[in-house]
Amino acid sequence: MDTVPFHSGFVTIIGAPNVGKSTLLNPIIGTKLAIVTPKPQTTRHRILGVKNMPAAQVVFLDTPGIHVPRTRLNRYMMQAVAQALIGPHVVLYMTDVSRAPYPDLAVLRRYVTVEQALPIFWVLNKVDLIEPHRLLPLIADYTAKDGFAEIMPLAARRGEGVPQLLECLLRYLPEGPRYFPEDMPTDRDERFLIAELIREQVMLRTHEEVPYAVAVEVETFQERQDGGVEIDASLLVEKTSQKGILVGQHGRMVKELGTQARQAIAQLLHCPVHLRLIVRVKKNWREHDALLRDLGFKEC
Repeated sequence: MDTVPFHSGFVTIIGAPNVGKSTLLNPIIGTKLAIVTPKPQTTRHRILGVKNMPAAQVVFLDTPGIHVPRTRLNRYMMQAVAQALIGPHVVLYMTDVSRAPYPDLAVLRRYVTVEQALPIFWVLNKVDLIEPHRLLPLIADYTAKDGFAEIMPLAARRGEGVPQLLECLLRYLPEGPRYFPEDMPTDRDERFLIAELIREQVMLRTHEEVPYAVAVEVETFQERQDGGVEIDASLLVEKTSQKGILVGQHGRMVKELGTQARQAIAQLLHCPVHLRLIVRVKKNWREHDALLRDLGFKEC
Protein backbone atom coordinates (compact mmCIF):
# COMPACT_ATOMS: atom_id res chain seq x y z
CA MET A 1 0.00 0.00 0.00
CA ASP A 2 1.33 3.44 -0.92
CA THR A 3 2.20 5.71 1.97
CA VAL A 4 0.96 9.29 2.05
CA PRO A 5 3.84 11.73 1.47
CA PHE A 6 4.76 13.81 4.52
CA HIS A 7 4.94 17.57 3.93
CA SER A 8 6.62 20.13 6.17
CA GLY A 9 7.90 23.67 6.12
CA PHE A 10 8.20 27.07 7.72
CA VAL A 11 5.58 29.83 7.47
CA THR A 12 6.40 33.37 8.61
CA ILE A 13 3.61 35.73 9.68
CA ILE A 14 4.31 39.44 9.20
CA GLY A 15 2.27 42.64 9.20
CA ALA A 16 1.71 45.95 10.95
CA PRO A 17 1.24 46.05 14.73
CA ASN A 18 -2.08 44.85 16.13
CA VAL A 19 -3.47 43.20 13.00
CA GLY A 20 -4.02 39.81 14.66
CA LYS A 21 -0.85 37.81 13.99
CA SER A 22 -0.71 36.32 17.49
CA THR A 23 -4.48 35.91 17.56
CA LEU A 24 -4.05 33.66 14.53
CA LEU A 25 -1.09 31.69 15.88
CA ASN A 26 -2.59 30.58 19.20
CA PRO A 27 -5.69 28.74 17.89
CA ILE A 28 -3.69 27.16 15.08
CA ILE A 29 -1.24 25.62 17.56
CA GLY A 30 -3.97 24.90 20.10
CA THR A 31 -2.22 26.52 23.05
CA LYS A 32 -1.30 30.03 24.15
CA LEU A 33 2.20 30.77 22.92
CA ALA A 34 1.91 34.47 22.09
CA ILE A 35 0.31 37.03 24.38
CA VAL A 36 -2.52 39.09 22.93
CA THR A 37 -3.65 42.58 23.95
CA PRO A 38 -5.41 45.49 22.19
CA LYS A 39 -2.17 47.53 22.29
CA PRO A 40 0.20 47.67 19.32
CA GLN A 41 3.71 46.20 19.65
CA THR A 42 2.62 43.62 22.19
CA THR A 43 4.82 41.00 20.49
CA ARG A 44 8.52 41.74 20.98
CA HIS A 45 10.14 38.43 20.03
CA ARG A 46 9.93 35.90 17.25
CA ILE A 47 7.54 33.21 18.49
CA LEU A 48 7.78 29.73 16.95
CA GLY A 49 4.74 27.46 16.98
CA VAL A 50 4.52 23.91 15.65
CA LYS A 51 1.31 22.62 14.04
CA ASN A 52 1.20 18.83 13.70
CA MET A 53 -1.21 17.27 11.23
CA PRO A 54 -1.67 13.63 10.12
CA ALA A 55 0.63 13.99 7.10
CA ALA A 56 2.30 17.33 7.72
CA GLN A 57 4.10 19.56 10.16
CA VAL A 58 3.84 23.34 9.71
CA VAL A 59 6.22 25.54 11.69
CA PHE A 60 4.84 29.06 12.13
CA LEU A 61 6.95 32.08 13.01
CA ASP A 62 4.98 34.93 14.59
CA THR A 63 6.84 38.25 14.46
CA PRO A 64 6.67 41.75 15.97
CA GLY A 65 4.56 44.26 14.08
CA ILE A 66 6.40 46.20 11.39
CA HIS A 67 7.03 49.76 12.56
CA VAL A 68 9.65 52.52 12.50
CA PRO A 69 12.17 51.66 15.26
CA ARG A 70 13.00 54.43 17.72
CA THR A 71 14.94 52.51 20.40
CA ARG A 72 17.44 49.66 20.46
CA LEU A 73 14.63 47.42 21.62
CA ASN A 74 12.52 48.39 18.59
CA ARG A 75 15.48 47.82 16.28
CA TYR A 76 15.83 44.32 17.69
CA MET A 77 12.15 43.73 16.99
CA MET A 78 12.62 44.66 13.34
CA GLN A 79 15.72 42.45 13.17
CA ALA A 80 13.53 39.60 14.43
CA VAL A 81 11.19 40.19 11.47
CA ALA A 82 14.10 40.14 9.00
CA GLN A 83 15.56 36.96 10.52
CA ALA A 84 12.20 35.19 10.39
CA LEU A 85 12.14 35.88 6.64
CA ILE A 86 15.35 33.95 6.01
CA GLY A 87 14.30 30.72 4.37
CA PRO A 88 10.56 30.26 4.98
CA HIS A 89 8.49 28.35 2.46
CA VAL A 90 5.50 30.73 2.67
CA VAL A 91 4.96 34.26 4.00
CA LEU A 92 1.61 35.33 5.46
CA TYR A 93 1.24 39.09 5.13
CA MET A 94 -1.61 39.96 7.48
CA THR A 95 -3.81 43.04 7.35
CA ASP A 96 -6.62 44.26 9.59
CA VAL A 97 -9.10 44.68 6.76
CA SER A 98 -11.44 46.73 8.96
CA ARG A 99 -9.07 49.68 8.82
CA ALA A 100 -6.83 51.38 6.27
CA PRO A 101 -4.13 51.49 5.04
CA TYR A 102 -4.28 48.29 3.07
CA PRO A 103 -1.15 46.45 1.91
CA ASP A 104 1.46 48.61 0.27
CA LEU A 105 3.44 46.28 -1.96
CA ALA A 106 6.42 48.64 -1.84
CA VAL A 107 6.59 48.30 1.96
CA LEU A 108 6.20 44.53 1.68
CA ARG A 109 9.08 44.31 -0.78
CA ARG A 110 11.43 45.94 1.73
CA TYR A 111 11.19 42.68 3.64
CA VAL A 112 10.44 40.10 0.93
CA THR A 113 12.17 40.75 -2.38
CA VAL A 114 11.09 39.45 -5.75
CA GLU A 115 14.42 37.63 -6.00
CA GLN A 116 13.47 35.46 -3.00
CA ALA A 117 10.58 34.08 -5.07
CA LEU A 118 8.58 33.28 -1.95
CA PRO A 119 4.84 32.65 -2.20
CA ILE A 120 3.10 35.41 -0.24
CA PHE A 121 -0.44 35.06 1.04
CA TRP A 122 -2.36 38.23 1.78
CA VAL A 123 -4.36 37.33 4.90
CA LEU A 124 -7.30 39.69 5.35
CA ASN A 125 -8.08 39.44 9.04
CA LYS A 126 -11.20 40.72 10.86
CA VAL A 127 -13.50 40.29 7.87
CA ASP A 128 -16.34 39.89 10.37
CA LEU A 129 -16.03 43.61 11.12
CA ILE A 130 -16.82 44.92 7.63
CA GLU A 131 -19.67 44.50 5.17
CA PRO A 132 -19.22 42.07 2.23
CA HIS A 133 -19.86 44.86 -0.28
CA ARG A 134 -16.69 46.58 0.98
CA LEU A 135 -14.62 43.41 1.07
CA LEU A 136 -15.24 41.96 -2.38
CA PRO A 137 -13.99 44.96 -4.42
CA LEU A 138 -10.88 45.08 -2.26
CA ILE A 139 -10.13 41.42 -2.96
CA ALA A 140 -10.75 41.99 -6.67
CA ASP A 141 -8.37 44.95 -6.70
CA TYR A 142 -5.49 42.99 -5.18
CA THR A 143 -6.24 39.85 -7.19
CA ALA A 144 -5.41 41.88 -10.28
CA LYS A 145 -2.02 42.90 -8.86
CA ASP A 146 1.14 40.86 -9.13
CA GLY A 147 2.41 40.13 -5.66
CA PHE A 148 0.22 37.63 -3.83
CA ALA A 149 0.07 33.90 -4.44
CA GLU A 150 -3.18 33.64 -2.50
CA ILE A 151 -5.67 36.01 -0.89
CA MET A 152 -7.22 34.51 2.24
CA PRO A 153 -10.05 36.28 4.14
CA LEU A 154 -10.57 35.16 7.73
CA ALA A 155 -11.59 36.17 11.25
CA ALA A 156 -8.79 34.83 13.46
CA ARG A 157 -10.56 35.63 16.74
CA ARG A 158 -13.51 33.46 15.73
CA GLY A 159 -11.48 30.83 13.89
CA GLU A 160 -13.37 31.53 10.65
CA GLY A 161 -11.30 30.77 7.57
CA VAL A 162 -8.44 29.18 9.55
CA PRO A 163 -9.05 25.59 8.33
CA GLN A 164 -9.12 26.87 4.74
CA LEU A 165 -5.83 28.71 5.33
CA LEU A 166 -4.16 25.55 6.63
CA GLU A 167 -5.47 23.50 3.73
CA CYS A 168 -4.14 26.05 1.25
CA LEU A 169 -0.74 26.21 2.96
CA LEU A 170 -0.23 22.48 2.57
CA ARG A 171 -0.34 22.87 -1.20
CA TYR A 172 2.76 25.08 -1.02
CA LEU A 173 4.88 23.01 1.37
CA PRO A 174 7.35 20.47 0.00
CA GLU A 175 7.77 16.89 1.10
CA GLY A 176 10.07 16.98 4.08
CA PRO A 177 10.93 15.79 7.58
CA ARG A 178 9.29 16.39 10.92
CA TYR A 179 11.43 19.27 12.23
CA PHE A 180 10.19 19.09 15.83
CA PRO A 181 8.87 16.28 18.07
CA GLU A 182 5.09 16.00 18.13
CA ASP A 183 4.98 16.94 21.83
CA MET A 184 7.00 20.14 21.33
CA PRO A 185 4.67 23.05 20.44
CA THR A 186 7.41 25.71 20.60
CA ASP A 187 11.15 26.20 21.03
CA ARG A 188 10.57 28.68 23.88
CA ASP A 189 11.11 27.50 27.45
CA GLU A 190 8.79 27.88 30.43
CA ARG A 191 10.62 30.93 31.81
CA PHE A 192 10.03 32.82 28.58
CA LEU A 193 6.34 31.93 28.48
CA ILE A 194 5.90 32.87 32.15
CA ALA A 195 7.58 36.25 31.64
CA GLU A 196 5.29 36.92 28.68
CA LEU A 197 2.15 36.05 30.66
CA ILE A 198 3.21 38.51 33.36
CA ARG A 199 3.94 41.19 30.77
CA GLU A 200 0.54 40.57 29.20
CA GLN A 201 -1.13 41.66 32.43
CA VAL A 202 0.98 44.83 32.46
CA MET A 203 -0.05 45.57 28.87
CA LEU A 204 -3.71 45.05 29.71
CA ARG A 205 -3.77 47.15 32.87
CA THR A 206 -1.47 50.11 32.20
CA HIS A 207 -1.61 52.96 29.71
CA GLU A 208 0.37 55.58 27.78
CA GLU A 209 4.13 54.96 27.98
CA VAL A 210 4.10 52.52 30.91
CA PRO A 211 3.37 49.20 29.11
CA TYR A 212 6.13 49.88 26.58
CA ALA A 213 8.66 50.73 29.29
CA VAL A 214 8.22 47.44 31.17
CA ALA A 215 10.23 44.25 30.79
CA VAL A 216 9.84 41.09 32.86
CA GLU A 217 12.70 38.99 34.18
CA VAL A 218 12.01 35.62 35.83
CA GLU A 219 14.68 35.34 38.51
CA THR A 220 13.79 32.04 40.21
CA PHE A 221 11.66 29.08 39.20
CA GLN A 222 11.53 26.27 41.76
CA GLU A 223 9.35 23.21 42.17
CA ARG A 224 7.68 22.73 45.56
CA GLN A 225 7.09 19.53 47.47
CA ASP A 226 3.32 20.10 47.23
CA GLY A 227 3.49 19.80 43.43
CA GLY A 228 3.36 23.52 42.78
CA VAL A 229 6.02 25.96 41.65
CA GLU A 230 7.49 29.06 43.24
CA ILE A 231 8.38 31.97 40.95
CA ASP A 232 10.14 35.27 41.65
CA ALA A 233 9.99 37.83 38.86
CA SER A 234 11.05 41.45 38.43
CA LEU A 235 9.16 44.11 36.54
CA LEU A 236 11.80 46.42 35.06
CA VAL A 237 10.84 50.04 34.38
CA GLU A 238 12.83 53.06 33.25
CA LYS A 239 11.59 55.73 35.66
CA THR A 240 10.64 56.03 39.31
CA SER A 241 7.27 57.46 38.28
CA GLN A 242 6.57 54.29 36.28
CA LYS A 243 7.44 52.20 39.32
CA GLY A 244 4.89 54.16 41.35
CA ILE A 245 2.19 53.41 38.77
CA LEU A 246 2.98 49.69 38.70
CA VAL A 247 3.11 49.37 42.48
CA GLY A 248 -0.06 51.42 42.89
CA GLN A 249 -1.56 52.88 46.03
CA HIS A 250 -0.81 50.58 48.97
CA GLY A 251 0.58 48.05 46.48
CA ARG A 252 -2.81 47.36 44.92
CA MET A 253 -1.72 47.44 41.29
CA VAL A 254 1.18 45.01 41.65
CA LYS A 255 -1.01 42.69 43.72
CA GLU A 256 -3.69 42.70 41.02
CA LEU A 257 -1.07 42.07 38.33
CA GLY A 258 0.30 39.19 40.38
CA THR A 259 -3.11 37.63 40.95
CA GLN A 260 -4.07 37.67 37.27
CA ALA A 261 -0.64 36.51 36.11
CA ARG A 262 -0.60 33.68 38.65
CA GLN A 263 -3.89 32.36 37.31
CA ALA A 264 -2.63 32.46 33.72
CA ILE A 265 0.64 30.72 34.68
CA ALA A 266 -1.26 28.03 36.59
CA GLN A 267 -3.26 27.30 33.42
CA LEU A 268 -0.01 27.03 31.46
CA LEU A 269 1.77 24.75 33.94
CA HIS A 270 -1.28 22.84 35.19
CA CYS A 271 -0.21 23.18 38.80
CA PRO A 272 -0.51 25.59 41.77
CA VAL A 273 1.67 28.69 41.39
CA HIS A 274 3.21 30.91 44.07
CA LEU A 275 4.26 34.16 42.38
CA ARG A 276 6.15 37.10 43.85
CA LEU A 277 6.61 40.30 41.84
CA ILE A 278 8.97 43.15 42.58
CA VAL A 279 9.27 46.39 40.58
CA ARG A 280 12.80 47.63 39.85
CA VAL A 281 14.03 50.77 38.07
CA LYS A 282 16.60 50.15 35.32
CA LYS A 283 17.12 53.53 33.70
CA ASN A 284 16.89 53.47 29.89
CA TRP A 285 16.90 49.65 29.75
CA ARG A 286 15.52 49.79 26.20
CA GLU A 287 18.82 51.34 25.07
CA HIS A 288 21.15 49.13 27.17
CA ASP A 289 22.84 46.42 25.09
CA ALA A 290 23.94 44.16 27.94
CA LEU A 291 20.57 44.26 29.68
CA LEU A 292 18.74 43.64 26.42
CA ARG A 293 20.90 40.56 25.84
CA ASP A 294 20.07 39.34 29.36
CA LEU A 295 16.38 39.72 28.48
CA GLY A 296 16.77 37.58 25.37
CA PHE A 297 17.29 40.32 22.77
CA LYS A 298 20.57 38.85 21.60
CA GLU A 299 20.77 40.48 18.17
CA CYS A 300 20.71 44.11 19.36
